[in-house]
Amino acid sequence: MPINEGKTERILRVIAGLFLLILLPLTLPGAAKWWGLVGLLPLLTGLTGYCPAWTLLGINTCETRQKDKELSHRG
Repeated sequence: MPINEGKTERILRVIAGLFLLILLPLTLPGAAKWWGLVGLLPLLTGLTGYCPAWTLLGINTCETRQKDKELSHRG
């Protein structure tokens, strides 16, 4: 799996994932607490640096990959 997320995006995804995993179960009543598991998606993609949706859409926010492509086009 190639990395397709930049450093800032990865940090934001991890924060958002933890936020959802911790706060939703604390604030939602009953079975709705399970919605907190939605936080696993941004947490896992942030930790791995790979987002399958970005691959399907052709998006790459990884700064080093973009710099490598720019350098290869110049040379």
